[in-house]
Amino acid sequence: MSSVTPKVITGLDVSDRYSSTYTITEEGEVVEEGRVRTTPRALEAYFAGRRRRVVLEAGPHSPWISRLLKKLNHEVIVANARMVALIHSNPKKRDPVDAETLARLGRVDPKLLYPIQHRSEEAQVDLGVVRARDAVVRARTGLINHVRGSVKSYGARIPGSSAEGFAAKAEEHVPEALRAGLEPVVEMIRALSRQIRFFDKQLEALCEERYPETGVLRQIKGVGPVTALTFCLVIEDPARFPSSRAVGAYLGLTRRHDDSGESEPELRITKAGDEFLRRLLVQSAHYILGHFGPDTDLRRWGLHYIERGGGSKTAKKKAAVAVARKLAVLLHRLWSTGEVYQPLRENQHAAAAA
Repeated sequence: MSSVTPKVITGLDVSDRYSSTYTITEEGEVVEEGRVRTTPRALEAYFAGRRRRVVLEAGPHSPWISRLLKKLNHEVIVANARMVALIHSNPKKRDPVDAETLARLGRVDPKLLYPIQHRSEEAQVDLGVVRARDAVVRARTGLINHVRGSVKSYGARIPGSSAEGFAAKAEEHVPEALRAGLEPVVEMIRALSRQIRFFDKQLEALCEERYPETGVLRQIKGVGPVTALTFCLVIEDPARFPSSRAVGAYLGLTRRHDDSGESEPELRITKAGDEFLRRLLVQSAHYILGHFGPDTDLRRWGLHYIERGGGSKTAKKKAAVAVARKLAVLLHRLWSTGEVYQPLRENQHAAAAA
């Protein structure tokens, strides 16, 4: 793709059925305003012709639209609207207005749009399998909670068990009076468990055949195939980060800043980036800090963090997020270097220095 800036800039405000367009020249003169159906055929016909810069917001349609426009040799900028107040806080927010805002910001300086890079089509498809599994797991959890709650409200209880073994336990302990309403739900839980096992086989095959780098990440106890594969699919190319430390911020695991003068309030994390991967990393952090977590530098650091916080629930929650951030950095470093993971590396260095 040529590095020469296109002489025409088009803002594209995407909606499900129709998308608004606003095209200007490098000098800011309006070329045309209009709208186009949000379909591959209509967009391909509209943007056929000379190369231009096209600016659109990140959203459900932006991955496939950006790929289509790049194939047509256009320069595509996908704006992170959450970072651009002119877009998400505009009191006159309407499709044509948003299209004009995108075009004019794209004309002045694309960096003002905090552009994002969509993953490849292959990675998007594979990540869809991981997300589908997550949706099924969450559906099963909701149904299990429904059965437990219904039985508890009747004065009985179902003994503790894994989600995988819940259906068998429920069959034995659901009161007779509740069976008509709960047996179909228990059967659905059993079917969802079978589907999750099917997904697990798919993900293991993906890890082995298409993403062998996940094996390097799974050296860390608490990082299974789902977390490792999701990390690889979301990050996609470890070389696009200047350092491993940048991954924590990319995934929204660093705190916000609102420093003014001598005031530096401790704010919540930004929660930018991929929410699903962030949740998986926090879950892994809970395992690392939990009773079954092996002795590692990461676990020792997290437990010390909790101790400094007085051992409170708040301190434990903060420690989990902090460990998740350090875990993301560690995963990126292992992926980038391919080195063998040393659980107690800092301890070994200290012993060698002594």
